[in-house]
Amino acid sequence: MKIRIFDSEVEIPDVESPDIGGRTILRGLVLVLTLVGLWNAVYQIEPEEAGVVLRFGKYVRTTDPGLHFKIPLVEDVQKVPVERQLKQEFGFRTLAANVQTQYSQNTLDGEALMLTGDLNVAVVEWIVQYRVADPYSYLFEVRNVEDTFRDMNEAVMREVVGDRTVTEVLTVGRQEIEMNAETRLQELCDQYDTGIRIEQVVLQDVNPPDPVKPSWDEVNQAQQQRDRLINEALADYNSVIPRASGEAQQTVLQSEGYALDRVNRSEGDAARFKSLYDEYRRAPNVTRRRLYLETMTRMLPQAGNKVILDEEAEGVLPLLSIGSGSNPLQPTTLTGGNR
Repeated sequence: MKIRIFDSEVEIPDVESPDIGGRTILRGLVLVLTLVGLWNAVYQIEPEEAGVVLRFGKYVRTTDPGLHFKIPLVEDVQKVPVERQLKQEFGFRTLAANVQTQYSQNTLDGEALMLTGDLNVAVVEWIVQYRVADPYSYLFEVRNVEDTFRDMNEAVMREVVGDRTVTEVLTVGRQEIEMNAETRLQELCDQYDTGIRIEQVVLQDVNPPDPVKPSWDEVNQAQQQRDRLINEALADYNSVIPRASGEAQQTVLQSEGYALDRVNRSEGDAARFKSLYDEYRRAPNVTRRRLYLETMTRMLPQAGNKVILDEEAEGVLPLLSIGSGSNPLQPTTLTGGNR
């Protein structure tokens, strides 16, 4: 007699008489079947995984990490790494990640070559890091979810790169491209109900195609030289123009101050003259004498030696020297006509 166990057939010898040998074989067979059933009834889920239990191919439950039991030959378990960060590489392949990482030498231009918004071509290599957030959706909502996910990545990246110029893609627009690609890719994953949560989109190498690299390098050097000359000109401009503006403003302020001083002085002189004129009209003699005395007070200290003579004096008159440098006892003679 033959019985089928899993994918193999086991032949059981016919037992015509209940002899001891036949019973021993039967017991051994039952023991083997029992051990096989127990072995298939127990399964282990690792800490970074989740177990999806299927009964005759239909989803039944999801189990957490640990030791669990299932019905042998009836239930099947598929393990999904829900806590592990997964990644997909586009435009290149890593053969061995070590101290010296080895990459595949095969060209993947079909993934990496992209058309930019200004009708130029760029070679874009990037990495997508993601996690499985919903094991059920990841396994059953999308057929060939990994291939579909790769196609979604290429579609999103080509759309984002196609909205920008080649200069932005190669230089200043990398961070914005990563953020936009991550957002759009997550929206697409949610729309398709893939059960995937995007962690990060990272651009690796973004270069022009190999045939145009020398010309591109020359253009970059010319642009860098242009930027350097512009920066030097701006530095000279910032050092000369502000100083000239400051000097011009200083001159204007000095002129305004001088004009204000002259106007104030003129107004003061005019007010003083008017006040003197008003006083003169009220008392001409007093004002005339006061003006005379004030004028003499200002002028006499500047006259040096002063000699006062009587108008009626005649002959030689000995006078004492009034100068500060001469002897006060030395007389000085003057005639009556000299004054």
